[in-house]
Amino acid sequence: MTDTSIPSADSSLDEESVPAATDEAEETRAEKKAPAESDLFRQSEIAADYVEGLLDILDYDGDIDELVSGGRPVVEVVGGRLQSLIGQRGATLEALQELARLAVFRQTGSPSRLLLDVGGYRAARRKELAAVARNAVEKVKEYGEPVRLEPMSAFERKCVHDVVNAMSGVESESEGVEPNRRIVVRPAD
Repeated sequence: MTDTSIPSADSSLDEESVPAATDEAEETRAEKKAPAESDLFRQSEIAADYVEGLLDILDYDGDIDELVSGGRPVVEVVGGRLQSLIGQRGATLEALQELARLAVFRQTGSPSRLLLDVGGYRAARRKELAAVARNAVEKVKEYGEPVRLEPMSAFERKCVHDVVNAMSGVESESEGVEPNRRIVVRPAD
């Protein structure tokens, strides 16, 4: 706890008191960087409640699982007739994810890195993107020229960057502005 009282005229600052404040600030930053697993699970519960409400309004049936994976809250929705929740190339899913993140923010007061998946779309898309990334890497290695991929969402770009970064002799970077942000794969320097 920080002492907010006004020091008297004869008291002086101890040299030890300054590092203590710095330590407290570092602890606070560390707490903000890595929320506790229970906090992450609470975020997934809040988002799951929000998604469940949307499913009820739409009269869709789906099973909802809340979990924490890779240091982030995850909500998975499985069931039939859910394709419309994914939309073209995951656009509706991305919008629903942002709405669920806003619901979490509204209740907790802090931003969330929540990941929402419907019908296993993200896992399937991750496999497709890995194949796209490998194909781009092969072209770069064969021709020695940069390859520009189609515009992608942040989730999709992350998947491609992860695959490219695991391979030697090539590098990737994002260019452009949303919604036309894309990845360029090029030979490593």
